Amino acid sequence: MELHDWLRPDWTAPQAHAFMTTRAGGVSKDGFHSLNLGRSVGDTPSAVAENRRRVAAAIGATPVFLKQVHGNKVLTLEPAYATPGADPEPADASISLDPTLACAVMVADCLPVLFATARGVGAAHAGWRGLSSGVLENTVQVLCETTGCDPDQIQAWMGASIGPQAFEVGADVLQAFGVEPQPRDQPLFRFQPNTAGEPRWRADLYGLARQRLTQAGLRQVYGGGWCTFSEPSRFFSYRHEQVDGRPGGRMAAVIRLR
Repeated sequence: MELHDWLRPDWTAPQAHAFMTTRAGGVSKDGFHSLNLGRSVGDTPSAVAENRRRVAAAIGATPVFLKQVHGNKVLTLEPAYATPGADPEPADASISLDPTLACAVMVADCLPVLFATARGVGAAHAGWRGLSSGVLENTVQVLCETTGCDPDQIQAWMGASIGPQAFEVGADVLQAFGVEPQPRDQPLFRFQPNTAGEPRWRADLYGLARQRLTQAGLRQVYGGGWCTFSEPSRFFSYRHEQVDGRPGGRMAAVIRLR
């Protein structure tokens, strides 16, 4: 059963069933309280298994969790990926044309983006590395090639990520997006003049993703506006874990074709 606290796309895509989890609704304890879905963060395996079972029940299909590596590869889901012990190749996005297989990406500050078309759905894990290397564009391309749709027929929804007021980055991130790291405000990067040491900026992941999606031909982009770092009681946040010096969990954005 879905919880009222989980996020749901505000799009018009009745053919898709989708949500993004929050911390609420699980059985994990301590810093993983309560719906941690990550297996490699130190949580009790039985708790993670129960949390994933609850997500599967809520989506009404088998979620295929990816081996995410901050890259741009897109996996087309097949029934074999849902079998116990399946070990699909690393990928940071997936698409599904099978109502029994749900696309799932895990996040804790990185941006999850869900996609819906008339014949297929997709999900992408878009941290700054994947975003700058084209994970969103690749997902759009694979969806179009697989379903026969045009980009302007795809709806996209951005889930919760670290917000522009909290996402501090260095010159390497600007360079990854082809932006000259000058010590001033840049489009989608706000300069932090009072930071000691190397120049720093605040990056707008939502704005960068929307820009990429629009350039890829999408005309229907929804969501955004949360900040996982600023709401630690509602969201897991990797950067908040580093500040607090304690472990934390992972959320997931999940979607299936009805």
